[in-house]
Amino acid sequence: MTTHSFLIKPVAPFDFEATSVNQPYFRKGQEGTGDSYQRLLDLGGTLALASVQFNGDVTSPELKVELEGADLAESEAALARGQIEKLLGTGQDLFTFYEFAREDPVMANLVETFYGMHQTLSLSVFETIAQAILGQQLSASVARVIRALMIETYGPRLTVQGETHYAFPRPREIAEAGVAELRGMKLSQRKAEYLHGLALAELETPGGLDRVAALPDEEVIREVTSLRGVGMWSAQWVLSRALGRPDAFPVGDLALRRIVSQLYFGGEALTDAELADYSLRWAPLRSLATSYLFAALRTGKGQEVTVSGSSAYTPG
Repeated sequence: MTTHSFLIKPVAPFDFEATSVNQPYFRKGQEGTGDSYQRLLDLGGTLALASVQFNGDVTSPELKVELEGADLAESEAALARGQIEKLLGTGQDLFTFYEFAREDPVMANLVETFYGMHQTLSLSVFETIAQAILGQQLSASVARVIRALMIETYGPRLTVQGETHYAFPRPREIAEAGVAELRGMKLSQRKAEYLHGLALAELETPGGLDRVAALPDEEVIREVTSLRGVGMWSAQWVLSRALGRPDAFPVGDLALRRIVSQLYFGGEALTDAELADYSLRWAPLRSLATSYLFAALRTGKGQEVTVSGSSAYTPG
């Protein structure tokens, strides 16, 4: 094993705990302590375990990164730095969004509650769509179980100090598994077909699916929704989580519709069309608005302020 160490200085404000919890499928070791983050990185075929330690504070943040892997070159360490910066959104400037949020009392309160939370991203279009397929029409807890099973069955692995870590599966492993074998991952026939087709598309597309990064939003949507099993909801997650576009909004997400209903409509049911229209109040920064709304839903925090001035409606 060889090691590399380097520092990353995120754009302040940066709350490490609030940010890193949004990458839950890959946290290991000191889970829940808030001061450590680990992920096995796939650096073009070379594996490296990245251990990230938070130093400083929200206004003066610093990340100390240690990489462990077999014969890691400087070029691979540089690639790892870029991946960590993307995963934790360290380059995002939140102040434009924070200024914008002042005009919305609910969003302003969420900003105060989760101050310094950056939007986390995934490392590829393939990974983003695969996770969207796995999570379609499932509760978050069930989706987590299936994702973990998929990662630990097909993902590259590296054992460091007696603990085995996993990276997200490579498309070739998913393609070679075949639909019948994927069904053994607790997937329906249709989801297994979608996932297998996605892996084939990644392998057969010149430059891979990440080539859509060069396209404007509407063309990205058109390209990815041409894939079987990928609709507008998944396409919006590609824009937001894979490409870091600022104004994506996953209309059709039941959890998102629920939290907006609670905070802005007193629990009144919303249609997707109504939610889409209402979301325009956060344009052109709907991606960050979505992240803060999901943080409120996930933690139960920041829900004491609503547009009506009363506590959020909670279904009985």
